Amino acid sequence: MSEAAGGHSAGPVGIDALLERIREGLERVGPHEAFDAAANGALLVDTRYAALRDRDGLIPGALVVERNELEWRLDPLGSHRVPEATSHDLHVIVICNEGYASSLAADSLQRLGLGRATDLVGGFQAWRAAGLPVRPPGA
Repeated sequence: MSEAAGGHSAGPVGIDALLERIREGLERVGPHEAFDAAANGALLVDTRYAALRDRDGLIPGALVVERNELEWRLDPLGSHRVPEATSHDLHVIVICNEGYASSLAADSLQRLGLGRATDLVGGFQAWRAAGLPVRPPGA
């Protein structure tokens, strides 16, 4: 199927080129912007796997949804959605460990109709480096 027909390009893209293309369509936010957005109703979604959360801690107030469940949990029309998934207009900021997988995840959410989905530049590590609140592991 050609791109004009709504399909994908004919040849392989490569993950770096795909990531660059996806990021062109996202209004990515930095740590302080994400903090402010959360204070104004944005939903921070931590997609890091358990070992990283156990090692590094959590962002207070962030919803933890592992990456393999993300679309199921955040689709407002889905039968397995979380209570926070109230509308396709929901401002979602996806957080992974370093800000790579979260871009791919935000793109996937946008394809589900969550047009305000984006991700955190630098991920959890950038949040922590910016001195923003982190709940220590086990706390």
